[in-house]
Amino acid sequence: MQQPLVLPCAKGSEQVLAQEAEALGLQNIRQGVAVVSGMGDLETAYRLCLWSRVASRVLWQLGESEVANPDDIYAVTRAIAWDEHLSADNTFAVHFNGIGQGIRNTQFGALKVKDAIADQLRDTLHRRPDVDAKAPDISVDAHLRKGRLTLAIDLSGGGLHQRGYRLAHGAAPLKEHLAATLLYRAGWPQLAASGYNLIDPLCGSGTILLEALLMAADIAPALKRQRFGFTHWQSHKPVMWKRLLEEAATRRELGLNRLDLKVWGYDQDAATLATARENAARLDLAHCLHLERRPLDRFTAQPGYGARGLILTNPPYGERLGEIAELVATYDTLGQAFKTFPAAWQMGVISSNTDMLKRLRLSRHKYYQAYNGSIEAQIALYHRAEQSEGEDYAVAEPGAPVDEQARMFANRLRKNNRAAQKHAAAADTDAYRIYDQDMPEYAIAVDRYGDYVHVQEYVAPKTVAPEKARKRLLDTLHIIPQVLEIPAANLVLKTRERQRGAQQYQKQATRGMTCTVHEGEARYHINLHDYLDTGLFLDHRPLRRRIHAEAAGKRFLNLFCYTASASVQAALGGAAYTTSVDLSQTYLDWAHQNYDANELDSRHRLIRADVMAWLAEDGGSYDLILCDPPTFSNTKKEQRVFDVQRDHVTLIERCMRRLAPGGTLYFSNNYRSFKLDPAISARYHCEDISAATIDFDYVRRPNIHHAWKITAKTDN
Repeated sequence: MQQPLVLPCAKGSEQVLAQEAEALGLQNIRQGVAVVSGMGDLETAYRLCLWSRVASRVLWQLGESEVANPDDIYAVTRAIAWDEHLSADNTFAVHFNGIGQGIRNTQFGALKVKDAIADQLRDTLHRRPDVDAKAPDISVDAHLRKGRLTLAIDLSGGGLHQRGYRLAHGAAPLKEHLAATLLYRAGWPQLAASGYNLIDPLCGSGTILLEALLMAADIAPALKRQRFGFTHWQSHKPVMWKRLLEEAATRRELGLNRLDLKVWGYDQDAATLATARENAARLDLAHCLHLERRPLDRFTAQPGYGARGLILTNPPYGERLGEIAELVATYDTLGQAFKTFPAAWQMGVISSNTDMLKRLRLSRHKYYQAYNGSIEAQIALYHRAEQSEGEDYAVAEPGAPVDEQARMFANRLRKNNRAAQKHAAAADTDAYRIYDQDMPEYAIAVDRYGDYVHVQEYVAPKTVAPEKARKRLLDTLHIIPQVLEIPAANLVLKTRERQRGAQQYQKQATRGMTCTVHEGEARYHINLHDYLDTGLFLDHRPLRRRIHAEAAGKRFLNLFCYTASASVQAALGGAAYTTSVDLSQTYLDWAHQNYDANELDSRHRLIRADVMAWLAEDGGSYDLILCDPPTFSNTKKEQRVFDVQRDHVTLIERCMRRLAPGGTLYFSNNYRSFKLDPAISARYHCEDISAATIDFDYVRRPNIHHAWKITAKTDN
């Protein structure tokens, strides 16, 4: 007997599912959004449960009717002979989808359907079955759309993507039914039958490879599945189901015996590869594929791969800005690698990031829309024979920029780097700036921190089209790791905008300390990810050198100390003791880590306080003071806003009152329009040392800060 069957699926997979369902016996097929429906008998329904690689579920439709209100929903549901589908000893649950006709939420709709089923069975069987929302014997699907209610039994008993072989997966798994859609779109069944090999260079837990092997060996995807929704169904026919299972087992053996292809999977994460091996072992397919730990930058054509094959992969999409730098290298490298393969090879990539797909720099053969959950993605297909052999990222020199401006940027960066390395060696540091908007078209700053590179993207002016600015940024993220010879994972990207108030101190992420750098004897903890600033102001290196040279035997005071990098230099320079004051506990904790890294003892104090208030109350005397205030700041406790231009006279006066006879105050700030008040110059000896505090890596930006050496006049 033919019965309406409904097959939900991932959006974008409808066409693929319709073709698959037709081959499995479904008739009078119709496609909707994220659903395929048609007519089929019980055997067709069983075959769909066992063999469909794309359907999410298989629903056996019981009834469909127009409804106007909740009472209609109850009546339509109760009119169905539920005793033909479940007994009073079965548990059941209702999944309700849709609103309208007086149904304001799905819980209320599910309750009306549940009550109708329970009441009908109580009248028929004189007992009400129990409800089990987590693991019911029978799942009832109710769908309300535009006043039309559809009721069905879920024969699959949950998502069919749960094949039964995967107990764990990688960090960003591709569900099995979407992997199957990718394989169908790439024409894998036909390619496998023609002897094509298969490679996934970013295989993760092996989902694409295992689904490909199931297809190529004619293995039913649900053959290992332990549970179906029809097991306790009153209309279930165990003999028919057993016959279909035996048929599938026979086809599996025959398919494996005639399997004649090679499958490779690579990934750089050993733990994820171990999961892939476990998944393959549960399918008894471990002998059919080669899994190996290998980074993508080592992926290139090999004679053993054969003259024809398919590369199929699901690279990361990069939803967060901080991931983009690494992704650029991933997609660039993948595109380069494909061009090393013979002409008969093909490639399929699924990604939601169209910018990254462009980084492949390949001519697309076809593309299809797909959805990975709620994420809109593309399945892009490429044929090696259709790729131009012109000048692009696949030329003899790896990483060569595409256009003239990109080449100019690469050459400038390379030149700057050579010069910066020499100066940094002379300055005995591995933290320095390499590039700072040298070319207006490439508005970024590039800083080296040991083995890491920190890139700050300045917001492009409105005169530059966003698409062009985006392309230039992605070009730089490809070029920088190549020129500076670092792994792409060691490049950290941030966008720098004008910060207001406390914004510059707000957390941007939560990833922790990433590296330690040195500056002479000093060691500093650097956090490249979590805040806009990294914990070390590179432009103040010369001023820190002065403090180190002058600190021996002196009492040093560091105001607005940030992570206390200058205090570390004073301590290592032989200061009698140091006192560092800041209002931020976050930065004082960071300063404490810097102290520990340099094995400083308790003579070097960290004080949490509002600097202006602390100076007014402190009675200490200091031989050497550094005061480097922010341009603006506010304190909740004092209900006061600090403005360096407005308040610097008061601040300097309070500092000078704490300065011992013969002592020195170094006063600096980075407010570009700052003017020292003439009253300070009149009262104290003020030497503008700004030019002397600009090091080799900031000569292009000499106004990065202002600095004065202030001492008492001898006639005061």
